[in-house]
Amino acid sequence: MDGIIIIDKPSGPTSAEIVRRVKSRLGKRARVGHLGTLDPFATGVLPVLIGEGTKLAPFLQEGEKEYQGLIALGVETDTLDRTGGVVRTAPLPALNADRLAELAAQFTGEIEQTPPIFSAIKREGTPLYRLARRGGEVEPPPPRRVRIVRLELGVADASTLCFSVLCSPGMYVRSLARDIGVALGSAAHLAELRRVRSGSFTIAQAQPLDRVIAAMEAGTDPGLIGLRQAILDAPEVEVDAATERRLRHGDSRALDGLAPPGAKLFKVIARGELAAIANTTSRVTATIARIFGDGAAL
Repeated sequence: MDGIIIIDKPSGPTSAEIVRRVKSRLGKRARVGHLGTLDPFATGVLPVLIGEGTKLAPFLQEGEKEYQGLIALGVETDTLDRTGGVVRTAPLPALNADRLAELAAQFTGEIEQTPPIFSAIKREGTPLYRLARRGGEVEPPPPRRVRIVRLELGVADASTLCFSVLCSPGMYVRSLARDIGVALGSAAHLAELRRVRSGSFTIAQAQPLDRVIAAMEAGTDPGLIGLRQAILDAPEVEVDAATERRLRHGDSRALDGLAPPGAKLFKVIARGELAAIANTTSRVTATIARIFGDGAAL
């Protein structure tokens, strides 16, 4: 089995646990991974890469992410979400449409953001969340530049905001919740989070985890997206058997003259299947970025 399954991650298990559950149905030798970690309490789009699909990760992980959720006001937690311990409280702010529109504009575009202490960012090889759980004071990671393409804020009730955000990879929604609380002169933490898009994959394509597992156990299609269909925004070039053989021997010169003008990447199709992904260096030449399959049928 080679490709991608879009799972609607339930609240509770970690993203790594979802991978383990899928892998257990495929066997110990199966290669399985995921794109874009979701916190355990979060739900939504989790692309799971299987077999040769794991080779697609470098070409998919930079896609924009879209989230929806709730921000609880008046309380900040150490994890910046509902699972953490309270570290600060503050009066609830006055909320109105004009103030929220100003706030959304303030956080739209390129912004500087300090990631949470409870994160997978490593310090001297150890994830910060492990250091934080040991107790004691942990220095926050340095601020980083992130991009928010669109942010919409609304009032759910007197102590809760609802939101929708489209952002660059690497943006922490938990940090955004904290910073919104500070900007309102209050405190805040992330109460609910659902990812509705990751790159080109949407919640409409996502399958519930139990349905995916049941399909795999029954030997039926679990909603697998094939390698060729997984990258939609790259042009395709079809090659003959002789060119495919050269590519599988690492000869990038086989791509001379095949690079589509203006494309950063393109898919090389052989015998109807994805044989390789290439990086375009000019309108004439390209280099092999990744080869798929073993070419046993050649």
